[in-house]
Amino acid sequence: MSSFEPRPCPPAHAAPVTAAPAPLVPPSASGSGLWHGAWTTPVMRPSAAPWFETWAEQGFTNHSVRQVVRVHSGGTQVRIRLSNAYSDTPLELTGASIGHTAGAAAVHPGTMRPLRFAGSHSTTIPAKERAVSDPVSLPTEPFDRLTISLYFRGATGPATYHQLSMTTTYRAAGEHHRDPAAVHYTDKVEPAYGSWYYLEGVETSGKRPPPHSVVAFGDSLTDGFGATIDRDDRYPDILAERLLAAGRPHPVLNAGIGSNKLLTDSPLGGDAGVARFARDVLEQPRVGTVIVLMGINDIQQSNAAQGGTHSAGPPVTARQLIDGHRAVIRAAHARGVRAVGATLTPYRGAAAWTSAGDTVRTQVNRWIRTSGEYDAVVDFARALDTDGTGRIRQDLHMGDHIHPNSAGYRAMADAIDLTALEQ
Repeated sequence: MSSFEPRPCPPAHAAPVTAAPAPLVPPSASGSGLWHGAWTTPVMRPSAAPWFETWAEQGFTNHSVRQVVRVHSGGTQVRIRLSNAYSDTPLELTGASIGHTAGAAAVHPGTMRPLRFAGSHSTTIPAKERAVSDPVSLPTEPFDRLTISLYFRGATGPATYHQLSMTTTYRAAGEHHRDPAAVHYTDKVEPAYGSWYYLEGVETSGKRPPPHSVVAFGDSLTDGFGATIDRDDRYPDILAERLLAAGRPHPVLNAGIGSNKLLTDSPLGGDAGVARFARDVLEQPRVGTVIVLMGINDIQQSNAAQGGTHSAGPPVTARQLIDGHRAVIRAAHARGVRAVGATLTPYRGAAAWTSAGDTVRTQVNRWIRTSGEYDAVVDFARALDTDGTGRIRQDLHMGDHIHPNSAGYRAMADAIDLTALEQ
């Protein structure tokens, strides 16, 4: 176990991203063989005014919480990572389990495994720290869905979480983390955009290791707002499917946060991209490549019309965003990670669009395409604006002119040259 503090956001002109410290748990620790990332999500502090209703501000008291994830790599053993990063008090976890999803909140009975931490069914995670479970024997294949159940007997207080999961999370009153049936898990938030609570990662081991992982780093377009609930059709999900079908089974780990900005922290979007890059990208197990899609929130939220709902601070410049991208590239290269730059997608027609903001986007995209500072480039802007109109094509967005729908996310994933992801 290793503690970490949420990193402060540096000024926009000076974004000193540093390489990550040693991984939380060495690859060979806590079990035989090499551990690799199968699924991840970046954690956030609970917001007093989230996009939609969540359980994060209230936390849990005598609740079982059941969360479903789809893993991108298989193995014979599995373990999970939990985070209490954004709490000032210890987190008391009474019990936990994992098993193969049987649909909705149900678990296939023969696959249910209790999770232990240092040999104990319960654990205390100190404030601002993490915990890694002991390995359990559970055969998995790429794209299996696993259900993780956590039981909290006492009050947790506000929960470290990931706000936008695009999957349904379930809650039951009382101790039901070992119940395969879904009968007690009747509580869920509506609208069901879903959130993940305390869960930060799933790792697998025991089979031939897959190639190094690809981390998709970004905002809501990486997080998947506009995708289909419980269908795993965000662009990183589809990219992982393409890679496996092509015989290049790189796990694709989603490190997107809705509303996230590259240069500054925000109440809804969490720590700035330059501040969280080391934790959310470089500390992932066996990361080899990162795809960086960041900056549109910096533009639209600072270049919005004066007095608009998105107006926040002085307008960001292309130079500031380019400096932020350069800091991310330097940090990736310092750890031997390949950095792939993604062009910023159009948002004309969205409420926060301005011509000044779009000029900044165009300037940043010109630098991404032509500077040669990224190891490779994926042109998401052209993938979503095939006719060069400066707008996302009508059939590729969810109706708000900024977030792709499932077809748009497929167009993004299909635009990636798979060979560009390999070192």
